[in-house]
Amino acid sequence: MDHKKDQLERLTQQTLKPGFWNEADQAQRVQKQHGILKDTVEGWEQRWADVEETELLLELAGEEKDHDTEVEVAEKIVEMADSLSVAELECMFSGEHDLNNAILTIHAGAGGTEAQDWAEILMRMYLRWAESKGCKTDILDYLAGDEAGTKSVTILVQGRYAYGYMRSELGIHRLVRISPFDASGRRHTSFASVMVIPELDDTITVDIDEKELRIDTYRSSGSGGQHVNKTDSAIRITHLPTGIVVQCQNERSQHSNKAMAMKMLTARLYDLEKQKQAETHDGLVGDKKDIAWGSQIRSYVLQPYRLIKDHRTDHETGNVEAVLDGALDPFIKDYLLWRK
Repeated sequence: MDHKKDQLERLTQQTLKPGFWNEADQAQRVQKQHGILKDTVEGWEQRWADVEETELLLELAGEEKDHDTEVEVAEKIVEMADSLSVAELECMFSGEHDLNNAILTIHAGAGGTEAQDWAEILMRMYLRWAESKGCKTDILDYLAGDEAGTKSVTILVQGRYAYGYMRSELGIHRLVRISPFDASGRRHTSFASVMVIPELDDTITVDIDEKELRIDTYRSSGSGGQHVNKTDSAIRITHLPTGIVVQCQNERSQHSNKAMAMKMLTARLYDLEKQKQAETHDGLVGDKKDIAWGSQIRSYVLQPYRLIKDHRTDHETGNVEAVLDGALDPFIKDYLLWRK
């Protein structure tokens, strides 16, 4: 913590120098680093203050035999435990891009409407988790299912350690349940793949030859708004040498959609290069080498019993509803410990 305080003081002095904003990109990077360090230092100082305050309250409650103060102390201990749990998770984020925003893509597997509905359930789960973490989310691209659900969706998750958290979700997710789309009430198994890559900042550049790109425009398929479906504002970019395809239809202009699609392509190409360089999975690609149908990272069983189990860490819970409502932190924490 002393080292972090020294770093924070140096960055603070740097921001006060004349001409600090002359180089905007560098200034923004310093400001971002300053903000992260400030949050870390102030967070720990607040936790120590909470401990000292609660110890005094506990001593007072014992002396006065004050039941109301005892209740207050008990509530404070729960709050401190939750705060420390978050801090413990953040101590595990040591990857190069853990602080970055995350680009999350969900693809429904084979199985038609059943699999597409499962992709939609996963999308809701991640949106609820992001909301609980105070992260901002933007749906960059959405392809609706034929009858229900989602064929594919790409979400930008913006927040502190977004990629650090979300990289635990990369892989195949398997659902077992009585299908609501089967009139005979049979049990179905569905799969969906989740890809997670970091949103790269300006410090990383990837050379992309415009001649190797095929850029297509099409009309946004989303619903609502006068602008949607009336202009060819959506963008699809195909990188011909690798076959990577990215698309964006969230922004209101073709120019904005192209800029975001290029950011996504840059991140995908950087991710691909990292995979080539790594003989085994590393901090960026997670368990990507294991992505294949039938090699799921996590199973969600709703019938004949109720259990969600992570096959990497063996962490499991019977509280299915809570997890599907976004309570993913226990799985994320165990994954990070397993990675360590």
